[in-house]
Amino acid sequence: MKPVSVGICGLGTVGGGTFNILKRNAETISGRIGREIVVTQVGARHANPTCDLTGVSVTDDIFQVAKNPEVDVLVELIGGYDVARELVLTAIENGKHIVTANKALIAVHGNEIFAAAEKKGVTVAYEAGVAGGIPIIKAIREGLAANQIDQLSGIINGTGNFILTEMSQKGRDFADVLKEAQELGYAEADPTFDVEGIDAAHKLTILASIAFGVPLQFEKAYTEGISKVTPEDVKYAEELGYRIKHLGIAKLTAEGVELRVHPTLIHESKLIAKVDGVMNAVAVHGDGVGDTMYYGPGAGSEPTASAVIADIVDIARTFDANLEVRPAHLGFRPESIKDLDVLPIENVETSYYLRMAVSDHAGVMAKLTQILSDRDISIEAMVQKEAKGDAANATVVLLTHEVKEQVMNEAIAEIEALDDVAGKVSRIRAEHSE
Repeated sequence: MKPVSVGICGLGTVGGGTFNILKRNAETISGRIGREIVVTQVGARHANPTCDLTGVSVTDDIFQVAKNPEVDVLVELIGGYDVARELVLTAIENGKHIVTANKALIAVHGNEIFAAAEKKGVTVAYEAGVAGGIPIIKAIREGLAANQIDQLSGIINGTGNFILTEMSQKGRDFADVLKEAQELGYAEADPTFDVEGIDAAHKLTILASIAFGVPLQFEKAYTEGISKVTPEDVKYAEELGYRIKHLGIAKLTAEGVELRVHPTLIHESKLIAKVDGVMNAVAVHGDGVGDTMYYGPGAGSEPTASAVIADIVDIARTFDANLEVRPAHLGFRPESIKDLDVLPIENVETSYYLRMAVSDHAGVMAKLTQILSDRDISIEAMVQKEAKGDAANATVVLLTHEVKEQVMNEAIAEIEALDDVAGKVSRIRAEHSE
């Protein structure tokens, strides 16, 4: 059969890994699909010293690749929003299938891109955009196709997980660990996307759409970072039997879809609480299969390239088939997508960890518990630490049962207004079903 001609745009960490694996494992890959996959052209501004480009056409104009009639599949690995969107739409208009690792592109512009691909009869594949080398998109879209999925949650950013792991295991503070993560190359010079949850929200948006059959709605995702988590929070959570993880959580409820990224207390007995370092994990619940979890490296040159090439292989296997027999872009045919509401965070019900500094004298606890009781907020566990040395305040830590966020906001505001409470209440949401 005719080889599949591939054009790679972007020859950085993932692009270089993709090129090298395609070359190194060419015989194995072609044996699995019955045809060769050949890199015909590379579009990149800079050479990658790990790649031997002998015999490959190289250009610094990526749009040449998008318009090259010899290219069947364009692999977009340049990242970002605007230029990547223009490149992908140009390639689609020229009849090319697309493989991308760009979660931001799919989360923000995916609805437009998929519509254009449907119109031209080509496929857009993006397995590498979520959780690196873990084939989570294929697992949800194909492996769990028989299930009504009602919930998924994941550690889907390795940088944040590395920071929280170091804080837990070594008692370090956030700023100190972030600096090390930058030195190790886990975090960018501007770490905002990682530590403030934007990267995880991109990925969660994609997973929720595939799991629930809803449009991509990144702009409606609630996002909260980990920069305010302190070593004290980590320590007290562990005293209560919990670990703090930066989770992306999506739930399908009778009221709509929950789509949220934030620090989360998870009971230490749960598998996802044991995922440490830069590793990723995604837990999925389906009505038929029950609870499943997918674990592995969420980034890196060859783990991510492995997912990129898996998408190229899938396209090659259905290369001569019409669009109707290929997997739908979001796992559901376009006419089956349900435009469900994404719930504002104020309407979400969850449990809460609360830490506060209070005057160390009788009657304070009665005031706190009365405020919570007035709003039907029940306490599951409590830790009280007396003031030590010259400290004026004691520390009180509460773990509540589930309550709507709006109600908890009102309670916290009243607590902070008490003369006996110093400063702000530290609040972290807790989940018991992960």
